[in-house]
Amino acid sequence: MALNLVLGSSSARRKDLLERIGVIPYRIASPNIDENPYKGEIGRHYAIRMAQEKALAIVRSPNEIVIAGDTSVVAGRRILPQAANADMQRGFLELLSGRRHNVYSAICVIDASGKLQSKLSISSIRFKRLSASEINAYIDSGEGIGKAGGYAIQGRAEALIDWMQGSHSGVIGLPLYETRLLLNNAGYSVA
Repeated sequence: MALNLVLGSSSARRKDLLERIGVIPYRIASPNIDENPYKGEIGRHYAIRMAQEKALAIVRSPNEIVIAGDTSVVAGRRILPQAANADMQRGFLELLSGRRHNVYSAICVIDASGKLQSKLSISSIRFKRLSASEINAYIDSGEGIGKAGGYAIQGRAEALIDWMQGSHSGVIGLPLYETRLLLNNAGYSVA
């Protein structure tokens, strides 16, 4: 029986990242879950829980494998949500300016038998010390709205990052190394 892959995400970035490794989802389904962190929940646990809950929220047939992910930007113990507006984005960029923060990118795969497997990619990033004019210019670009932490590393923000350790694809939204491992483990062959 051929296995079909279901991407449990409405993120165009995750679909594009899968295509980079030659994986085209059979179908895409958007999970509808509560994405609020629990009181006192730390970033790594939150990212893994979100990826698992997103995968479990997708109804699948017996020949389908589900893949879902979550990418969380965390400064200290503070989980930064998607920037909903320019004021929120400004606050995030001011907070991240000149300091290191972590990006936790979790991936969860449910195989055809219903077995769930997860992996976590941890990246550390440091923005240069941002001037008010740099923050304003980035906000005016419009690219950070709707992004965790208020920035998109695959866009203009990349030129503002002076140090990074970890997975670039993970920061974008899907750690490809971990994704390939989990898909192969689930019987969905990725070369």
